[in-house]
Amino acid sequence: MSAAGTTRIAAYTVCLDDAGRILLCRIGPNDLEVGMWTLPGGGLDFGEDPAAGVIRELEEEAGLTGQVERLISIDSRVYPPHVGRNGELHSIRILYRVAITGGALRDEVGGSTDTCAWFTLDDARGLPLVDLAELGIELAGGMDAEVG
Repeated sequence: MSAAGTTRIAAYTVCLDDAGRILLCRIGPNDLEVGMWTLPGGGLDFGEDPAAGVIRELEEEAGLTGQVERLISIDSRVYPPHVGRNGELHSIRILYRVAITGGALRDEVGGSTDTCAWFTLDDARGLPLVDLAELGIELAGGMDAEVG
């Protein structure tokens, strides 16, 4: 592992609506993965509780409020250096099942994503997805079976 590496801890939502659709956000133009779809969420602020951070990120990116139901996964991956980041990135991603409690779906302005939408799991699988979204959709498939 490179001494110049960075560790980033982030929290993400896996939200399913009453129809079993998953909420995804499209990565905006200021990111290398522009146009790819991901789960709502992002990096935690210093000292922020992950469960509070995931609810903050949901509101920032999608305009929705929510309540954490349960922890569903912790994913840890190391990514190689790329343009704009000299060292490796160790990404620790905490995924929560979140129930939507209010708000109105809207696009994020000036943030890391540029739109969000609900998708059936089958439609979501056909989108250009980052690895995190693929994991979220896989986990959602199991949750949808539990509920339905």
